[in-house]
Amino acid sequence: MSCCIQKRAFFARLAAIAKAMANEHRLKLLELMAQRECSVQTLVECSGLSIASASRYLQQLRRAGLVTARRKAKPVLYRLANDAVLIMLAVTHEVADGNFAGAEHILRSYFLERDNLAPVSRSELIRRMKKGVVTVLDVRPEDEFAFGHIPGARNLPLSQLGKELPKLDPETEIIAYCRCPLCILSFEAVAQLRKLGFKARRLADGFPQWKAEGLPVETSSLS
Repeated sequence: MSCCIQKRAFFARLAAIAKAMANEHRLKLLELMAQRECSVQTLVECSGLSIASASRYLQQLRRAGLVTARRKAKPVLYRLANDAVLIMLAVTHEVADGNFAGAEHILRSYFLERDNLAPVSRSELIRRMKKGVVTVLDVRPEDEFAFGHIPGARNLPLSQLGKELPKLDPETEIIAYCRCPLCILSFEAVAQLRKLGFKARRLADGFPQWKAEGLPVETSSLS
């Protein structure tokens, strides 16, 4: 095979991967699987897709090599094929933030109304964690937290925030994070905490971006 033909085959493979990602629903499924292994039923519940649509999208992602599957008892569990897919997903977020003309409008029209303070960067959070001057809250569901989270983070899903407030130190700044930079869970958590007098800010990224950077990750068992 000539060099030219080899290059064409390589770029065709890249195009197939790009095509598999070029769909908002498939990207949403990838984002969910960046949190943990998921059954089709879980993906349907979290994405709002029908079982037929979710299954079709998952097969397209599998053919592109972005997703793998394994059977555990009856359900088939899907996950990202490797950390390279996680990194690619994180970079896609960064490219969209920097180049999408409508990104600023989306931020201002919805998200920044709930949180107009600059978020905390990963490096800044690491410095504060080393000094022990922050409480890190993971506001994702418990099963996502168990599959992987920032070391030392406390799991406090948004739905449980109200009843768990007495356990939080009002004198210590709280940094909340969730699934991705624009995940509504952390925006809502920070907004609620500030209304109640807590010092709270968001992490600029979500858990997948933290993991994609190669930073330490902890796992835990479900309670």
